[in-house]
Amino acid sequence: MSPIREPTVVGIANFNAAEDAATLRGAMKGFGTDEQTIIDILTSRSNVQRQAISQAFTHEYGRDIIEDLKSELGGHFEDVIIALMLPPAEYLCRELNNCMEGLGTDEQVLVEILCTRTKPEIAEIVDTYERLYNRPLAEHMCSETSGDFRRLLTLIVTSVRQGARDEEAGVDGARAVEAAQQLYDAGEAKWGTDEEIFNKILAHESFAQLRLIFEEYKNISGRTIEQAIKAEIDGELKDALSAIVECVENSAAWFATRLRAAMQGLGTDDRTLIRIVVSRSELDLGAVKREYERLYDKTLESEVRGETSGDYKRALVALLGPA
Repeated sequence: MSPIREPTVVGIANFNAAEDAATLRGAMKGFGTDEQTIIDILTSRSNVQRQAISQAFTHEYGRDIIEDLKSELGGHFEDVIIALMLPPAEYLCRELNNCMEGLGTDEQVLVEILCTRTKPEIAEIVDTYERLYNRPLAEHMCSETSGDFRRLLTLIVTSVRQGARDEEAGVDGARAVEAAQQLYDAGEAKWGTDEEIFNKILAHESFAQLRLIFEEYKNISGRTIEQAIKAEIDGELKDALSAIVECVENSAAWFATRLRAAMQGLGTDDRTLIRIVVSRSELDLGAVKREYERLYDKTLESEVRGETSGDYKRALVALLGPA
């Protein structure tokens, strides 16, 4: 079972970059800003189309559309629009950099971005990070994390270089049985846990191969790999390994629980809310919406409406697509 592609944003058919650029320029020129026009255009175009609009804007008016948008908009509404205008890998790299800069590191963001993506997606992030910040992502992470958690993340970003977790490769049944046995021997079958084995297998194998390994694990152990990880491992490493397992099984459900956490309790974690809605909108946000309703008996849209307001709310709801 491969992950469900269920985007809520697919772009428009008769796309005209110069026309959109002119409309957006008109929405920002003169007295006051026409926020609704900005929302209508940018939430219905694909990222590839938005990049074309950005180029047309510079070509026609000699201006940077992102700079113009920043000068006209504010608050979380501005955050959504700028996130939409950046190429996806660049946006995620900025989020990674932000979660490691300054005092303390937000490990949850590292897990959310690096433990839930396929190898080709990670490879693009690794290349983009170095281009943007002139330092390797692995090096930056090493200075901000520690222990087995650091080793896992480092393996994830360095194994793409060796083409390890190749998503295109077929699955290998015999290798899956072998890996499942190794995981069992490293965890449940012994006193104490050999985290290194868990790290190596979960960081290197493709999602398709991991799916098979987890099935074999259940045959050997009688319980799921998730149950084993929760019983054998703790702290940040547990969160990271669990995220990989859950995304292999059902990534839409994992992102639904992350959205729920961002909106529960006192205040809203707007940065996470924006990042997930924007970054999943062209992938599987439709599936995330469905899982959200299944898990929490509420629609994602109704929750977003309750947590946000104004143009910020209108932009996010537009990205969620029809109910």
